[in-house]
Amino acid sequence: MLNALKFKKICKSRNVTVEQLADQIVRGGLDKSSATSAIKNWQKGLFKTAPQTEDIRRLAAALSVEVNDISSWRSTYRYAPGSASKARLVTQLITGRGVQDAIDVLKFTHKRAASMIDKVLKTAVADADEQQADVDSLYVSEARVDGAGIRIGTKRWIPKDRGRAHPIGKQACHIHVTVTQA
Repeated sequence: MLNALKFKKICKSRNVTVEQLADQIVRGGLDKSSATSAIKNWQKGLFKTAPQTEDIRRLAAALSVEVNDISSWRSTYRYAPGSASKARLVTQLITGRGVQDAIDVLKFTHKRAASMIDKVLKTAVADADEQQADVDSLYVSEARVDGAGIRIGTKRWIPKDRGRAHPIGKQACHIHVTVTQA
């Protein structure tokens, strides 16, 4: 996936205009005006028209950098069992750390979410390794947790006084981890 901050920084340092980059990624189904607006969106971090792998390769060639220099790798665990607020405590521990340091921190963290976040982190690292990134220089650029509501199949009731019933709803969350090459 294209890293918007690195992409914008390299474009600025190389003094490459958006129009020059748009000429490089014109392909079937994407004319020059669409390519120009797509590149402007990618520099802002909006990936509404998601960049394809071939687009990232062409942009890297136009900027004369490696593909891994403008890429980041993301992994997601959707509907993870556990509340988002408890998982956020663990993700705050690893954001900004090197990958090996983050794995060590997660190994010794006594929270239920630590094992789930560890799996997501290792998946992102494996994806980066498959793309021939330098695994030793990876760091966790983003780790966030979003709420996902009540888990399916966990809606129950607990009896209370005078015939009332109170709901028991077990929470779920989405865990997102992004690693980037330093």
